[in-house]
Amino acid sequence: MFSLPQQLPDDVESLKGIIVSQGAHINALLEKMRHLQDQLFGRRSEKYVVNEGLQINLFDEAEQVVEQEPHPDQEVTVPSHTRKKPGRKPLAKELARVDVIHDLKEEDKLCACGCMMSRIGEEVSEKLDIIPAKVQVIRHIRYKYACKSCEGVDSEQGAVKTAPLPAQIIPQGIATPGLLAHIITSKFVDSLPFYRQEKMFERIGVELSRATMANWTIQVADRCKALVELLGNGIRSGPLINMDETTVQVLKEPDRANTTKSYMWVFRGGTPDHRLILYQYQPSRSSETPKKFIGDYQGYVQTDGYAGYDFLKTKKGITHVGCWSHARRNFMDALKARKSSEKASKQKVGSAEIAINYIRSLYAIEKYADEHEYTVEQRYALRQEKAKPLLDAFKQWLDKRRLQTPAQGLLGKAINYTIGQWDSLIRYIDNGWLRPDNNLLENNIRPFVVGRKNWLFSGHPRGAEASAALYSLVITAKENGLEPYHYLRFVFEKLPFANTEEDHRKLLPQNFDHNFLSQRMPD
Repeated sequence: MFSLPQQLPDDVESLKGIIVSQGAHINALLEKMRHLQDQLFGRRSEKYVVNEGLQINLFDEAEQVVEQEPHPDQEVTVPSHTRKKPGRKPLAKELARVDVIHDLKEEDKLCACGCMMSRIGEEVSEKLDIIPAKVQVIRHIRYKYACKSCEGVDSEQGAVKTAPLPAQIIPQGIATPGLLAHIITSKFVDSLPFYRQEKMFERIGVELSRATMANWTIQVADRCKALVELLGNGIRSGPLINMDETTVQVLKEPDRANTTKSYMWVFRGGTPDHRLILYQYQPSRSSETPKKFIGDYQGYVQTDGYAGYDFLKTKKGITHVGCWSHARRNFMDALKARKSSEKASKQKVGSAEIAINYIRSLYAIEKYADEHEYTVEQRYALRQEKAKPLLDAFKQWLDKRRLQTPAQGLLGKAINYTIGQWDSLIRYIDNGWLRPDNNLLENNIRPFVVGRKNWLFSGHPRGAEASAALYSLVITAKENGLEPYHYLRFVFEKLPFANTEEDHRKLLPQNFDHNFLSQRMPD
């Protein structure tokens, strides 16, 4: 601010003010530096363990009260402890079994008394075996017929008739539903880029280029557009929509540099029994994407505090629900950025720890309800009884601490974020089936993030759109308890015969009928 000594004021009070302001600025910079060091070299886990014996344990009161005073409508019993049987877990029953019989030689069955021994039982020990990927060629042999009498002269259909080829999801080419399901599962479930799959196919004697696999993926995604559209409709028909977004790099976007970041938006909704997940690629992080997706939807929408979601707070018919995980994450950043020294460890408990423990106590109430399998109504009553007073106390503490904390520091930013989002953050206690955070949606995003680390970018916007469509299907399938490969193979076999909306609706993961495997849709 002052580059030359002669620019400094002469009076002492002004100099003291400059020193104080510069000191606060330096402390903020040191805090940011420690925060960056923690991001580079620190633990990724956000788990926080309260040190025994510290003042912070005073704020465990809500958690302790919940444990000591059960809900009046819920009888609390302590389950008996069941000791796990030592040894390996049994192998899954659905795995195929091959019996290998081991018998004694005939001479060994002779007892010392001279009589032949009788078989009285058997001992079975199971070993796990694996057969590497088996590749086979499906030959479609179509018989041809011709009339030898008239040689087709009397026929309007030509001289030769050939049996029709069954409809295929990709009419031209060598790809079968099984091969396509394997390639797509490998990329979008196991995060194997096409260039790695290309090498894996080479090892088993199959020449299949990454360009071919990419082209097939785009064609399959185009055929699945009707399913993806139905997923979006299903999400909007439910009582709650969760939203979040993450970055993705896409090459060859019109009028944009290859280094420009694009976004993969993710939406979660449906019924409590059947959750649906929809990925949507967009070049920008503009609020126009969630606005367009919501349309005239009315109900709960849960997001983090990103400004692009601010329109939800004033949109008619929408109740905006915040995310406590994001609020907690800000306080964890402030806590990790504290100077780690012997002197600091002897100081009284910091504000970040107090805030984190308030949030811990809120989650302790949720954990108690989970462990005791509370109904929606019981959870609502428990939140009103235990969580609401705790939230009121936390808000009073935040308001007081806000006046004493520099706004530019990490702690000040965490406090201001929480207060700014307060009305949305406390909304979850108004309904027993709402959750305090957006963690389930973040879990749905994680497979994409893992895959992104391997394939780094999408080569074209069409590829990004295809990825969004196929991630939507495989993640929704997993969410509904389906094995992705078998589900995709089934869909790819039946999709060429799906002509109506009802046909497509039957192929959605939430409507999947295992008995439907043996059925064939009408042509």
